[in-house]
Amino acid sequence: MDLIYAEATPPGRGGVSVIRLSGDGARQAAEAYVGPLPVARMAYLRDLVDAGEIIDQVLALRFDAGASFTGEEVVELHLHGAPVVVRRVEDALLRAGARHADAGEFTKRAFLNGRMDLSEIEGLGDLLAAETESQRKLAIRAAGGELAKKAALWRSLLIEAGALVAVSVDFADEDVPDEVPSRAFELIDEVRLLLQQEVDGFSAAEQIRKGFEVAIVGPPNAGKSSLLNRLAKRDVAIVSDRAGTTRDVLELRTDLKGLAVTFLDTAGLREATDDDVEVIGIQRARDRAAAADLRIHLSDSGQTDLGVWYDGDLVVQGRADLNVIHHKIAISAVTGTGVQRLLDQVFEILSQRAAGAGLVSHMRQRLEIEQAISDLNIGDDNSAEVVAEALRQTGVALDRLIGRIEVEDYLDKIFSSFCIGK
Repeated sequence: MDLIYAEATPPGRGGVSVIRLSGDGARQAAEAYVGPLPVARMAYLRDLVDAGEIIDQVLALRFDAGASFTGEEVVELHLHGAPVVVRRVEDALLRAGARHADAGEFTKRAFLNGRMDLSEIEGLGDLLAAETESQRKLAIRAAGGELAKKAALWRSLLIEAGALVAVSVDFADEDVPDEVPSRAFELIDEVRLLLQQEVDGFSAAEQIRKGFEVAIVGPPNAGKSSLLNRLAKRDVAIVSDRAGTTRDVLELRTDLKGLAVTFLDTAGLREATDDDVEVIGIQRARDRAAAADLRIHLSDSGQTDLGVWYDGDLVVQGRADLNVIHHKIAISAVTGTGVQRLLDQVFEILSQRAAGAGLVSHMRQRLEIEQAISDLNIGDDNSAEVVAEALRQTGVALDRLIGRIEVEDYLDKIFSSFCIGK
């Protein structure tokens, strides 16, 4: 593969910038500017010299092929984080025959060289994008290979079942105990149950990864925009006594005790209006509210809009600083009264929904496991040959799950979401 380089740290001014090289000749290219690097995995302080001029003092590390992140020969140069220094070093590496890496190319090489499987790479991508503690915990498990370990367990059980089936086929004329085929079906049922558990936990895991949406709905002038501003601790939405001020859906993404939550400020819900733009806003409000994971019904009287009411929604009375409180949850967006209690309620509901999360958080993974379950839906009356083929097909689906076969269609999409330098 080509010798590639990229800045592994965010571009711009900073304390340290790291430039990573990977591929055949990485050590030779680096040593042309920093001098000999005799021992792998040791950091050396070196003058980086280009055309007889000292460009910077750097820490240089090298990793041997087979013992690096990409599986190739790798060198890292830790520079002072001045953009001019980075540009000068990159110019030097270009002259040395390296090319700038594409997005995710280092990780892609790790996959192609067998250093990571596809489920680990998807977990790594989720880790790089994680905004909250729950997202980090889910991603680190996937990036650490937990799904691959589970897949290995499932395969071992299927191999045991396949061996028992093979015995019944190859030694049909021998004195083979009757319980051999039944034990094979017991193993198949066990694997099918384990696979179904992962599918059952997909919805919660996907919501943790993508984040939850909570829509604030209610009549005009109910204080929805004021509540959004209170949550944001800044003026995100325009607040006015005039009905119909909010036309489009405004979003506020927050970290709610480790959960990624996007609060939606929607247009006031009412039936009669002569404003065509407001009509569009109301319809958008209803559509987004219906698609949200939870709705906060906010009004002075604690009323609900049955058009977007779902079991489990929260009913909240607004303007607690002005009105007589007659509802379980009452808030004032002006003074902040009751807002923390409302957030606690939202967190409790969403955390319960997230409690059943499994490791499978990508649709691709779910489809492969569902295919494996479908392949295992065989009856006790099937022939040994049919059972053996079902086990083989299930193994193929599990191979696709961790990226051993037939994954070319996914690679570009997955790695394009990675940053340059990773």
